[in-house]
Amino acid sequence: MQGRTALTALIAAGFIASGCAARSTTSTTTTSTATTATATTTTSVPPAATPDNSMTSLDWAGTYAGVMPCADCEGIETTITLNPDRTYAMKTRYLGKDTKVFERQGVFTWNEEGNKIQLSGLADGPDRYLVGENALIQLDKAGNRITGDLAPKYVLARSTGEAAPGAAAAPPALFAGSWRLVELMGQPFAPPAEGKPVPSLTFEQDGRVHGFAGCNSFTGTYEYEPGNRLRFAQIAATMMACLDMTVETEFL
Repeated sequence: MQGRTALTALIAAGFIASGCAARSTTSTTTTSTATTATATTTTSVPPAATPDNSMTSLDWAGTYAGVMPCADCEGIETTITLNPDRTYAMKTRYLGKDTKVFERQGVFTWNEEGNKIQLSGLADGPDRYLVGENALIQLDKAGNRITGDLAPKYVLARSTGEAAPGAAAAPPALFAGSWRLVELMGQPFAPPAEGKPVPSLTFEQDGRVHGFAGCNSFTGTYEYEPGNRLRFAQIAATMMACLDMTVETEFL
């Protein structure tokens, strides 16, 4: 009897120990699974890189100049200044036809690809350009490259001249050439007698200027300044004496 009681107690103790071991194993497995799930939630995806284009990779702000083809004149002398704030200034002159300089200003926008711009307010003229390395290439009204023998002439080259702080670079292509006096001190200038030269200025693209003032010839240098101003320096002239020096005095 005592032997049976001892055997029964031993079996009961074995079941209790087995149950505790099972509970301990289950708890350990659950903790391990929870730790693995937490580790998988820390993965991240890096952002996509922005592709390079003319808008983001080129130093496009500056002044571009050249002579575009013209159907009824010698050429269209053109300068376009692109500013960092996406505004522009354009000047054109029809060579061999008119001495008047036409000026336009406005804003420009980039296309989605970031390689072409469109100038606002130019419904009656070319307004789309491909932006290249130190060049603007004129496009047709649909925004496509112009083809044919004249295609290389539809290019404006960027000016390499140094600009004053806050000022656009000097547009040499616009000033280059000879200019005759037509107005003096706000009054129309009466041409001299036939056979006598008209006072004039000739601007060279390298910054030199020379001309005739009505009695004496002169030479010197010039510089473009903000506000569409020209500053002349190092002027030297002949020392002839004429009967009437009025025009030359006011001209110089």
